[in-house]
Amino acid sequence: MPDSPRWFRLSACASLALLGLGAAVQGCGRPAGPVTLRVLAGSSLTEAFGEIGMAYEQEHRGVKVRSAFGGSQEMTARLAGREPADVLVTSDVPAMDGAEGYLTGPRPIVAHNSLTIAVAPGDPRRIRGLADLVRPGLRVVVGAPTVPVGRYARQIFARAGLTVQWGVEEISARAVLDRVRAGEADAGLVFITDLRSAGAAAGSVPIPAAQNVTAAYPAAAVKDGDHTEAAETFVTWLTSPAAVRLFHKYGFATPAAPPAGAPR
Repeated sequence: MPDSPRWFRLSACASLALLGLGAAVQGCGRPAGPVTLRVLAGSSLTEAFGEIGMAYEQEHRGVKVRSAFGGSQEMTARLAGREPADVLVTSDVPAMDGAEGYLTGPRPIVAHNSLTIAVAPGDPRRIRGLADLVRPGLRVVVGAPTVPVGRYARQIFARAGLTVQWGVEEISARAVLDRVRAGEADAGLVFITDLRSAGAAAGSVPIPAAQNVTAAYPAAAVKDGDHTEAAETFVTWLTSPAAVRLFHKYGFATPAAPPAGAPR
């Protein structure tokens, strides 16, 4: 990409080298001090990546991991807006595919998840399963069709043969959960791992495996990031035994072990 920031940096360094400005050229190489990897990740990874980042820093001295979280479509939009970033991790493959032009290297699936029905504590509306979501007067919230949790929810309803009328569409799984926690919705489809963050503020009604989905989380390095090689190393590490243990700790499964309750 001739208009990329990385191309300009390389061109400037080459010009300095031709002029014999050795001291200046040193500033064009690997930055002095710690390398900071900027990670854009889906909101359902918030707690897991807090510890994953610290574990990576302990294993790789001189590297800092700084993560930002939100809806996967928001993260890809940040890349399109040229926000500095080194790694992208989304909550489904279509979201990653939407950032195709900004990525480089392998794109492994680093984690799996599945969905559940979030309800108020004690399930006061007596929701027992997906079929109850079609009841008149029930306030249901789902993700928008442009976000992973929304796409997964629609797949689940299609598998169950249900036509669910929802009143609100949200931009991320955490936003769906927040609606339920605040009492603004009676039920919402969220990732199983999101319920861990809610604690006693929300309950869960399981979705049978035959109707559920296996959510896939791909990761990739950003092509024009400041630390492409370090980013690719981090992406590879996300499939390591150390990372797998941390994903499991926070309720995720990995490609070798689909989450409980999800179809294989």
